[in-house]
Order: sequence, then C-alpha cells, then structure tokens
Amino acid sequence: MDYSKLALEKHAEWRGKLSVESKAPITNREELSVAYTPGVAAPCLEIEKDENLAYTYTGKGNTVAVITDGTAVLGLGDIGPSAGMPVMEGKCALFKAFAGIDAVPILIDSKDPDEIVRTVQLISKSFGGINLEDISAPRCFEIERRLIDLCDIPVFHDDQHGTAIIASAAILNAVKVTKRTPGDLRLVINGAGAAGISIAKMLMRFNLGDIILVDKEGTIYEGSPYNNEEQERMAKITNKNNVKGSLKDAMKGADVFIGVSRPGLVTQEMVRSMAKDPIVFAMANPVPEIMPDLAKEAGACVVGTGRSDFPNQVNNVIAFPGIFRGALDCRAERITEEMKEAAARAIAGVIPEDELSPEYVLPDGFNPLVVERVAAAVKEAWLNREK
Repeated sequence: MDYSKLALEKHAEWRGKLSVESKAPITNREELSVAYTPGVAAPCLEIEKDENLAYTYTGKGNTVAVITDGTAVLGLGDIGPSAGMPVMEGKCALFKAFAGIDAVPILIDSKDPDEIVRTVQLISKSFGGINLEDISAPRCFEIERRLIDLCDIPVFHDDQHGTAIIASAAILNAVKVTKRTPGDLRLVINGAGAAGISIAKMLMRFNLGDIILVDKEGTIYEGSPYNNEEQERMAKITNKNNVKGSLKDAMKGADVFIGVSRPGLVTQEMVRSMAKDPIVFAMANPVPEIMPDLAKEAGACVVGTGRSDFPNQVNNVIAFPGIFRGALDCRAERITEEMKEAAARAIAGVIPEDELSPEYVLPDGFNPLVVERVAAAVKEAWLNREK
C-alpha cells in the first residue's frame, strides 16, 4: 500500500484530524445559563479562592498541550512549525484514542529557547501537562529543563524520554532472551542527540554495563573537540575506557547496538564483529541503520526497528499515553526519573517471560494492558515518592 498517497488523500479529506465537541448540552436558555452566564460565575469564583479547583470545575486535568517549533519533525528535520502540524494533530489523536486524554496542538514560530520557554510558561495554566515534540537538540534539553523548573505541571519531551523508555524496555527483555548477564554488557548508541542521550541516561538506571555514544564525528569521549555541552556531560559518565574512533570501532565486541541516527550506517561486517547473538535496534525511520533481514543474516539474535512492518517496533505510542494518563490521574507536578523507570519496567513486564522470543520483546501498542499498566506504574512511582 502506498501510505504516502493515501495519507495525502485522507488528510485533504479530514482537513485536520481533530475537532471540538462540547460535553455541555446547550439547547435551551436554562442550559445556556448553567454552562455560560450567569451560572458560570460560580465555578470562576470558587477557582479564584482555590486554584486547584480548576481540576474539578474545568477540563484542565485531562488536557495536554502538544507543542513544537518544527525544528526536528520525524526524520524530516527543520521543516517549520506549520509543516509539523499534521504530526502534532496526529499525536493529539493518539492521546485521545489510547488514553482518553484531550490534547491540543500548539505551534511556536520561534527557534529562540527564551521565547519558547516564556510562551509555554505563559499558557501552561490551560493544561494538566505539556508534551514537547520535535524540537531539535541540544536546544530541547535546555527548554525542557527550564520548563520543568517553571511549570507546576508535568513537562515531557517525548522524543527524548518516550523513545528512551521503550528502548530500555526492549533491551531488558532482549537481555533475557539472549541470556546475558546485566552489568557486564557493552552497549553502543549511534546518534548522540535528544533520543540517543536520553536512551543512554535511562539505560544507566538499569546497570546493564558500559555505554558508548557515537555521533557523526565518532565516539563521544571526554574532551573531544566535537562535543557539545550535553555530549561532554555524557562523556563524563559513559565510555569508561575512553574508546576513540568510528562507529565500526565502537561496535567491535559490543553486545547491543541502538541506532537513532541515519539509514544504512551499519554493515553486516559490523554486526559480525559484535559479541555472539547480539541485540540490534536500528531505529532510523523510515529506513533503519541496517535492515532486519541483513542484521539477522549477519548473526543478530534480537532485532528491532521503528517500523510497524517488522517485529519489535519501538513506537512511542507504547509509552506516552500511559505515562500522561498516570501523571494526570495522580495530579503529578512533574515526570520523575523514577516514573520513567517504572514505565519501562511496566512495558517490559506486559509480556510474560515464557512468551518472550527474539521476535517478541516489545508489546503491541494496541494491547490494552500497555496503557493500563504503564499508567498504574507511573502513578505508584509518584505517590511513593511523595510519602
């Protein structure tokens, strides 16, 4: 099926994937007086006395803003905020379909972190959570950090953390399938931007072993002249043997390869140079760093991609609906590292251990247990933190 052609036809037919529907009946003067003036003054005055009552008298507690500046849209790059709107509308549709959450797409026509932060902060009272989307690195790190400090609702950059949570769940199960010992592994992550750095940070919480980040100039090591500020921070806590060189050099003897970079960067020779029965998650979209059949042919045991037409798809819909559902339900003020870890473990745990196989280390996003268990795990992690 030609999905590009069909998508153009359907998007032109839909004229947007979202619409606004009123939950309040307004069919006569009495209903109008309750939903609007004069009756609406009563909840306004109650919220004035106690701002938390906005969660009781308005839809704030079940509404998320999906915000982009259009600088890193899918694998398309900096195509601008308007061109990013179909993705933002799609993300909002997924929030509703998978978790019953109302979401609103918001485009910011600026690349200035100060303007973006200020804009989001000023509108944040309208929402129960903020989902940052498709904002380029390294700006996205600063923007998210500052907004977490400034806002009293959860702020979550899904390109970073959603991918990291799902990839971690996949690796946890793949380690079981390949009968590896956590702590002794060597993991290589190609792509040291938003997703790659967040995956590294998340994997470190599981103490799987040494992680080597690689970018277009080669391995990330302390003092490299090519490191940006965020990469230099990561160099201090990864690559413990200070390995220098190319992706090819880093992959020799590695147990795990994770790609969040560009198509075709990994050869069969590179896979063959890895440890026995390696784990390969090549997630560049739409064309991965190495195609699954080639990776398998070269000896890979567990292979995953970002595509829906191959097993073990790393699809962010496995994570973000449940994470926000749980955070909104317990009225969390932020998404903590403990909540992210709990989400990863919950995703991994959806598949019973006796059902794990090389082709099945990640649950399908349409499995109703996914949102349910992720939401419960996230909520529990927040409530336990508060005790």
